[in-house]
Amino acid sequence: MDFFTIVQLGDASIRMAIPLLLACLAGLFSERAGIFDIGLEGKMLAAAFLSAAVSFASGSVWVGLFAGIGISIALSVVHGLASITFRGNQLISGVAINFFAAGLTVVIAQGWFAQGGRTPSLSGAARFDGIDFPGALTRVRDKMQASPGMQFYSEFVSGHSILVYIGLLCVPLTWWVLYRTRFGLRLRAVGEAPEAVDTAGISVVRLRYTAVIICGVLCGIAGAYLSTAVQAGFTKDMTANRGFIALAALIFAKWRPWYALGACLLFGLFFAIDNRFQNIQLQVIWIMVLLIGVSVAMTSYALKREWIDKVVLGGLSAVLTLLALLTWNAVAGDTVDDQVIGFGAALFETVKVPSQLIQSLPYLFVVIVLAGFVGKAIPPRAGGQPYVKER
Repeated sequence: MDFFTIVQLGDASIRMAIPLLLACLAGLFSERAGIFDIGLEGKMLAAAFLSAAVSFASGSVWVGLFAGIGISIALSVVHGLASITFRGNQLISGVAINFFAAGLTVVIAQGWFAQGGRTPSLSGAARFDGIDFPGALTRVRDKMQASPGMQFYSEFVSGHSILVYIGLLCVPLTWWVLYRTRFGLRLRAVGEAPEAVDTAGISVVRLRYTAVIICGVLCGIAGAYLSTAVQAGFTKDMTANRGFIALAALIFAKWRPWYALGACLLFGLFFAIDNRFQNIQLQVIWIMVLLIGVSVAMTSYALKREWIDKVVLGGLSAVLTLLALLTWNAVAGDTVDDQVIGFGAALFETVKVPSQLIQSLPYLFVVIVLAGFVGKAIPPRAGGQPYVKER
């Protein structure tokens, strides 16, 4: 793997990480204020659809972006009404938003465009194009022949859409708002001790509504990025569970902005590997070492945990071990040059890693994160609890 390939992989990782990062920061604001929001997926999906539809109809991607943000804010307000005003179950409200968006986007898309739940392809001013910085190379052939520094500048730094740079800037901005402003201090206090905030004469309801609206803005940008920058239009379920992965990244990051950036880049790397390396080939012995090694690590960890962890991680370890043994057995039974490969020789045969296994990497990592491998992650103390003002 040469340097330019590594730079391309890093470039793809950033592109794939941006919607996860924006959704992760959205959940960070909401959960820091004590409102758990598993409806990130639905808000991203609704924003992706409306952004693409309005961009196509108006011919302006910026109009589409604001439309996507608008529908996401509307769903956030609905979630706020259910969980803040009416003190309903926050998880049920989030699930309802996810189901609502998943079904309604396809129905409306079919009714408007009659293309099987899709929107027409976007082009020109109706989608976000990459921004080429001064002096950056644009042709792949020129980049391959350039110096490593120019390759890094032209491929990794330059060429992204404006939403990528906005997403990256949101990380230090979120950190500054949460830890360097009075609003951020009050927001974090609402998630930890809302009664203390209320005693100080500050409206808990107003702060929590502000947090869910900020969450809606960020989810709207994330959804619009998927349909108007990553792809040129909306397709059914195009978010592909990124909202749930963002929640896992939020737990991985322990509700901290800079850690969230690292977690989302790691998940983005898995998606980039799936997109750029469809034909990975390894010797059987290395496949077995990786699968069985992970199985042993998970089993050892599970033995020190509760029974549910033993069942989940033990079952996953058994599946990975069985997969390793089946791979070895399948290669050992193959015939090459009229000779059957034995079990010993099969260890050093090179095989293609199934694309399905590569595609499952982000979701396997979600299981590992949620199983507690990243250490103990403590959410805001008042998270998920409706606040009832004392009289």
